[in-house]
Amino acid sequence: MSHAQSPQSPYEAETLPYGVHPDHHPDDRPDYPDTYRPAYEDRLAQEAVGEREEGSGGRSGSRRAVRRRRAADRPGSLRRLVPQALVVAFLAGGTSAFVAKDKAIELTVDGRPRTLHTFADDVTELLADEGVALGAHDVVAPAPGTPLSSGDEVAVHYGRPVALTLDGQRRKVWTTAHTVDGALQQLGVRAEGAYVSTSRSRRIGRAGLELDVRTERTVTILADGRARTIRTNAATVGEAVEQAGVTLRGEDTTSVAWSSFPRDGQTVTVLRVTGSEEVREVPIPFRVRRTEDPSLFRGTEVVERAGRPGVRRVTYALRAVNGVRQRPRLVRTEVVREPREQVVKVGTKAMPTSVAGRRG
Repeated sequence: MSHAQSPQSPYEAETLPYGVHPDHHPDDRPDYPDTYRPAYEDRLAQEAVGEREEGSGGRSGSRRAVRRRRAADRPGSLRRLVPQALVVAFLAGGTSAFVAKDKAIELTVDGRPRTLHTFADDVTELLADEGVALGAHDVVAPAPGTPLSSGDEVAVHYGRPVALTLDGQRRKVWTTAHTVDGALQQLGVRAEGAYVSTSRSRRIGRAGLELDVRTERTVTILADGRARTIRTNAATVGEAVEQAGVTLRGEDTTSVAWSSFPRDGQTVTVLRVTGSEEVREVPIPFRVRRTEDPSLFRGTEVVERAGRPGVRRVTYALRAVNGVRQRPRLVRTEVVREPREQVVKVGTKAMPTSVAGRRG
């Protein structure tokens, strides 16, 4: 019965007689007997002889038969096991490569850890496989592109925007911290003794938050001849002055604006202001109005109505700062009495011609 030719496995190929090369045709074989016998035939033959010797020769025959079987087992066993060992080694090698590619990784995304198995070669590939997208302000450790090994830990920290007002200066910053306290540490803000507008344990969501922080500063207050140095997180100079135990009265003020932000190392001088008013009356000159009078000879002037000066009242503020008198400051003026105009008549009549007596 004929069979269609099909590819044979390396382990199903026909065993050629000893001395015959597979490229030779059977008719080309040399004309001498083949002395090759498979090992298993030798072993069968030896076992048969041994059995016969055991039956006839007793203990000595039995020992010889055992030695023959052991000797016969070694080369024949190796020939049979070599192909099987190769197959097992091939399969074991493939399994080892498969197992080597599989890695157990602990991936923590925004504080949520989980253990997973992955075939990713590096951090970038792992995040892509897990659908984790990174923004410009997000941080991943180890860095993208870092090769992975089984047992590695990868952490992704999302950035959060913070509208931070720090010591009066407003700016927008980003943090990967989950709490206000963590953000202060990450941003390098000295939190000891600082004023923080919200609880430090408050969690920061992905949308971020607004945060007002005033760090503790050293401010010196000079008042009444005495210096007072305090540590404060005050928002204004006025608040720092009050914390120093200094009270302002009346027109008292400070050397810098009361509402300004006190800076670290700043010295603020309290100005004690005393003041009073001074009133002065100042005369207002009157005007002179001249009118022509034809009844009066030229060169003659007659005061028809006398003039009278007016009076202006002027008020000045007198101020002394820390005992030093300042230049008076004009506060107001008012006219107490208006001046009265003076009227003068001026003659326009021509003088008469005088006749002197003649002598004869």
